[in-house]
Amino acid sequence: MKTRKPTTSAARGSSSSSPPSQTLPLFSNMPRKYSLFKHTLIATVFFLLAIYAFFSTFFHTPLPPSDSNSDSSSFLLDLGGVSSQENPIPFPERVKVFMYDLPHKFTYGIIQQHSLARGGSPVPEITTLNYPGHQHMHEWFLFSDLARPQSDRLGSPVVKVTDPEEADLFYVPAFSSLSLIVNAGRPPGSASGYSDEEMQEQLAEWLTGQEYWKRNNGWDHVIIAGDPNALYRVVDRVKSAVLLVSDFGRLRPDQGSLVKDVVIPYSHRVSTYTGDFGVKDRTTLLFFMGNRYRKEGGKIRDLLFQILENEEDVVIKHGTQSRENRRAASRGMHTSKFCLNPAGDTPSACRLFDSIVSLCVPVIVSDSIELPFEDIIDYKKFSVFVETTTALKPGYLVSLLRKVPEQKIIEYQKAMKEVKRYYDYTHPNGTVNEIWRQVSQKLPLIKLMINRDKRLVKRELSEPNCSCLCSNQTGIIDSLG
Repeated sequence: MKTRKPTTSAARGSSSSSPPSQTLPLFSNMPRKYSLFKHTLIATVFFLLAIYAFFSTFFHTPLPPSDSNSDSSSFLLDLGGVSSQENPIPFPERVKVFMYDLPHKFTYGIIQQHSLARGGSPVPEITTLNYPGHQHMHEWFLFSDLARPQSDRLGSPVVKVTDPEEADLFYVPAFSSLSLIVNAGRPPGSASGYSDEEMQEQLAEWLTGQEYWKRNNGWDHVIIAGDPNALYRVVDRVKSAVLLVSDFGRLRPDQGSLVKDVVIPYSHRVSTYTGDFGVKDRTTLLFFMGNRYRKEGGKIRDLLFQILENEEDVVIKHGTQSRENRRAASRGMHTSKFCLNPAGDTPSACRLFDSIVSLCVPVIVSDSIELPFEDIIDYKKFSVFVETTTALKPGYLVSLLRKVPEQKIIEYQKAMKEVKRYYDYTHPNGTVNEIWRQVSQKLPLIKLMINRDKRLVKRELSEPNCSCLCSNQTGIIDSLG
C-alpha cells in the first residue's frame, strides 16, 4: 500500500502549535487586499473631488458684485427677478449716463422763444412750458427720459447717474432741432430776434469749456442733432462726440459715420393704424403727400410727381406741415397699400416712419438712405426699394406694385406691426430704449478712441480717422425681396 507524501509544512517540522496548514493562504493575502482597498478609496476620493471641481468651474454662477451705484437689484426686478440674493443670475453691467444740467437758454429757453415768435406771452416759470410737436421731437423724449428718477426708468438699457465721476457717457440735451425752427415760416420783420446761429456758438463754447469734455476730448459725450441742419455751424467742434442723427446727408465722412454715431427715427406725425391686416379697405395703390419741391436729392420728388400724378389709383399731393394736412395724410396712408418715400433735402424723411405706423408698405426711392436700428431690423421684410433712375422710367413703378400679390402685402403688414414699437417714442419699450441700447454699444469704440488719442503724436486732420465709415456706397438696389 502506498503511503501519502508528507506535506511541505510537515517536512519543515512545524510544531503542533502552528495554525492548520489550510488557513495560511487567507492570512498571507490580507496585506495585499488591504493595500488594494486603500488605493481604491483614495482614487474614489480624488474622483469625487475632480467632479466637484469641474461643476464648480463650469456650472457655478457667481453672484454679481455688490455695488450701490450699479442699480443691479433694480435691473433684476425689471427683468422678472426678485433681488440679487434671491435670483443670482448675472447681468451685464449697464452703461451709466450723466445728463448735463444745461443753462435754460439751451433747453426750456428755446421752447419759450418758439412760443414768443408765435405770439405767446412770457411765463414766470419756463419749465412749465410744453415742447411743441414736430418731426424732430426725439430731443424732448430723450431729455424727458433722463429727467425722470432712476426708479421710474426700470427697463432702460442705461442707468442715469447724478455724479459725473460715475458716468461712462455724458448726454448733452440741447434742443438744437427746435432751435432751427423758432423763426421758421415767420413773415419778414416778425421774427423774435432769436438767433439759432448764436445759440450754436454759445453751446459749443459752454460745452468745450466743461471739465469732463476736456478730459477725453468729448469722445464720451452724446449730442442729439436730429434735424440734418442742427448744429451745422459748430459740428466740427463737437464731432468727436456720439452724434444722434436722422441721416448723414449734411455731414462729411470725418464728421459722422455709422461706426461712431447713431441713426435715429423721426417722430411720426400721423396717427397709428389700429385696424386689421389686409387690403380690403386700402383702395389706393400708392399714396404720397408732402412738399413737392425740395433741394439736392429731393429734386426727384418733382420728377415723380410728373410721372405719377395722372396714374389711376395713385394719390400724390403737394402739402406742407399743418394740422389739417396731417389728418389728410393719416387718412391717405391708412387707406393705401403702398406709400411713396422719396428723398427729401437729405436722404431721409419722416414719411417713412409715418408709413410704418400706418401699415402702409414703404416704397423707398432714396439711394443713399441710412436707416435706424438695422442691426435688429431687416427693412427688406416690409419695404420695397427702388433705385432712383429705375423709378423714373414711365410706368415702371405702378407696374411693379400692381404685380405684388395680396398675400405678400399682408406679410409686409405683419412684419411692420412686429417692429412698430421701435418707431414709437411714447412706447415704454420703444424708440427711446432702443436709442440708448444703440448708444451703449458705442462704449468699446469710445474707450478705444480715448486711449488712442493719448498716444498719437501726429495725425492728418484732413483724413477720416478709424471711427469713420462712409455711408452707402453700393450700386443698384433691387426692387423686391
